[in-house]
Parts: sequence; structure tokens; C-alpha cells
Amino acid sequence: MPVEDVLNRGERSGLIRRLSGRDLIGFGIGIIIGTGVFTLAGIQAKEHAGPAVVLSFVVGGIVAALAALAYAELASAVPTAGSAYTYAYATLGELFAWIIGWDLLLEFALGAAVVSRSWSGYVANLLGLPEAWFGEGATVNVGAILIIAILTVIAVVGIRESSWVTNALVVVKVAVCVLVIVAGLFFFNGANLDPFIPPARPAEATANVLEQPLVQAVLGMEQSVYGLGGMLTAAAVVFFAYTGFEALANLGEETKRPKRDLPVGLLGSLIVCTLLYVAVAVVLSAMVDYRQIDEGAPLAAAFQAVGQPWVAALIALGAVTGLTSVMMVELVTIGRIGFAMSRDGLLPPKLSQVHPKWGTPHRMTIGGAVVIMLLAGFIPISELADMVSIGALSGFIIVALAVPVLRRRKPELNRPFTMPLSPVLPIITALACLYLMSNLDIITWLRFAAWLVLGLAIYFGYGRRRARLATPAAERARN
Repeated sequence: MPVEDVLNRGERSGLIRRLSGRDLIGFGIGIIIGTGVFTLAGIQAKEHAGPAVVLSFVVGGIVAALAALAYAELASAVPTAGSAYTYAYATLGELFAWIIGWDLLLEFALGAAVVSRSWSGYVANLLGLPEAWFGEGATVNVGAILIIAILTVIAVVGIRESSWVTNALVVVKVAVCVLVIVAGLFFFNGANLDPFIPPARPAEATANVLEQPLVQAVLGMEQSVYGLGGMLTAAAVVFFAYTGFEALANLGEETKRPKRDLPVGLLGSLIVCTLLYVAVAVVLSAMVDYRQIDEGAPLAAAFQAVGQPWVAALIALGAVTGLTSVMMVELVTIGRIGFAMSRDGLLPPKLSQVHPKWGTPHRMTIGGAVVIMLLAGFIPISELADMVSIGALSGFIIVALAVPVLRRRKPELNRPFTMPLSPVLPIITALACLYLMSNLDIITWLRFAAWLVLGLAIYFGYGRRRARLATPAAERARN
């Protein structure tokens, strides 16, 4: 697809430009801060890293920042809906575009399903609701289905209304994070940070070889916890906490000044969230011995242990609002990715129709929400979560490689923001993402492969013959 076609179609899409740089930062914080800050910090400190989970968040933040630099360059130069999907279409060709678009739909659909189930459990604990309807053990998780249905209505009514709701929720959960940091300093115990990196020891033998990280299985390594290896393993897991910032790149056609505001939104939201993650991890590690951290509600339990139940209650409220904003942004993102793929003919054309009053891709948003509700209602979190990370990291690899490819193919393209040290830094970014992917277990890779096979079957059976803006390579393949 010629880049000029990508740029021109953004002006005639029918989507309305209503978002500012501040709105994008709000969206970014809204989707990034959620499960990571409320649960992953404590779980990974206890299981893999000890107090060095602080470094795990730093490593995850650095890799995410590298990917954000690539996103910022492409988003400022090609400000359209579709994010990594559109960038791949403009640089690497139709087949790569389909694969990455298919991966992004997987990432955000499963992410929303996972978060909705977590939300349902927090609400049940906060309000004393019946676990038979709201708990993780429920046959049908009614709470997860209801929250997706409510947020879908807001997402369909309008992008501006979605940003208002998201920004309001962001204010609440950032305030709660600041409260955790400030209040936690009064119970700071430096002895709990010694040793900062606990000595490595062998992990308990896994009962299933498919649950072993891929890199360890390939290299024949003995699985271990703590030490430097445990810290890096935790980094691969807590990277889940950073996924989602790429959702901002899907809002290029609804941003007032995309060439300026998109880089501001991407990098600004990531910097804020990284600082909050690291600060919360430091406070939690200093308040509680890492071996005694509660895995269900680490932060709330930490304040209950020091006799501050009122802070624990506020943390529960912050978790509910934080997870709500994550789902809001993920629903908006699914609509925009599907909109872009449908507009190109790879999905049925009706999915790219914009509502005449609300100016949103309502059919795609509603269709995606139905799928999410089915996943959230019936499939446990444990079977979904790792798929989010592998989908996101595969997308980051494509985006990083697209930077030098687009520079070579279109050197004259206006780039208000440029990723430094190309092509070296983009290649390092892709390799870093691949390394984190290799730390996910074998069963996750097998499920990911099955999803790709299904996607390729749809592409060759439907999308390849109906694509509207084929690349020269795709045309040659057809002929």
C-alpha cells in the first residue's frame, strides 16, 4: 500500500478529530495502570524476584519505551487508525499486515476479558457480592459480562465521551497510587530490602513440560527463581503491565494534531506509568517481607498487616476504577483496529461503517464486545493472560522493524518525531521483545501458533481475494 494512500484515507474516514495530547495521555495511563500495579508487583516479588522486582519493572519499562519510540515515529508520520497493522501494510506488505492485525485483535480481546474477570472479583470482595456470579469460580461470570456491556455502550456513543470517562477514572486511580506511595513511606522498613536480589535457587519441578519457559526448554537450562535470572523472568511477566500503550496509535484519525500529540501521548503516558510502577514496587517491597506477600491482593494486604484497613479499602476502590479504565480503552482500540482492516477489505466492509450520529465504528465495537463477553463469561483468567503478552510483543517486533524499512522506502516522508540510532536501535528493540517472548511458556506459544493458523485460513479464504489496497508484493503473489 503506498504511504500516500494511507495518509489520504485518514482524512476521508468519517472519524471525527476531537482528542488532544492531554486526552491521549489520559487514555494511555488509563490502559497501562491496572493489573500490573495492583497485583503483578506483589506476585512476581514473591515468586521470582524478591525486592528486585523493582528492577524487573525498570527492565520492562525500558523495553516498552524502546517500542514506544518506534510507535511515536510511525504514528506521527502515518497518523491513521489501525496502529501496527497499518504500519505493516505500508512497509512490509499485506500478509504481514493481516498477521499483525490478527494478533492485535487477539491481544486486546483477551486483555479485556482478563481484566473484566479481575474487575468482577474485586467488586465482589468490595461489595460482598455472591461469588457464584462474580467470582473466578463462577460457571458464568455475570459481573464480567455486565461491565463489558455497560462500557460498550459508552464506547459506541462517542470517542469524546469515552475519553471523559477514562480521564475521570485515571484521576481516581493515580490518586490511589500516590496515596499508596505516600502512606507506605511511613511504614518503610529497609531490612525488608536486604538482600535486594535474593540468591538464586532451583525452582520447584513443574508437573507439565508445556509450562516451562521456551528459552529454558530450548537451551536445556534448569529452571530457577530469584537471582538475576529470576529478576529477568519477572521482567518478562510484568511486561504485561506495560502492554496497551500502543492503543493510542489507533486514535490517529481522531486526534486534533496527530503529528505532535501522538508522540506526546505515547511517551508521556509511558513515563508516568513507569515512575508509578517503580515507586509502588519499592514501597511494597519495603513494607512486607517478599516471602510473606499476599498474592491475591498484595497492596491491600500489606496495609492491613500494618493496621491501616482504611488504606486497604481505598486500594480496592482504586483497583476497580483502574481496571474499568483499562477495559474502556481496550474496547475503543478493538473498534479502530477492526475498522482499519475492514476498510482495506480484509474483513467484511460493514464493519468499517461509521455511525452517522456518534462518529464511531459501532458495528466492529459491538461485535468485538460480544466476543469479549463470551470469553470473559466462561474462560478462566489463567488460560488467557499470557496470550496477551505474546500478542503485544509480536506486534512490537513488527513496528520496530517497520521504522528502518519505511525510512528506506520513503526517505522524503515528513517525520515530526524520529526514533534515534536507526536501524541499530529498532533492531535492538525487536531482539529485546523476542527475548521477552521466549520467556513465556511452551503452551502459550502453541496457542499462539493455533491462533495464527486460524488467522491465515481466514486471510487466504476471504481477505486475500477482497483486499482493496494491495501492495505490489501482494499483487505479484496473486499473479
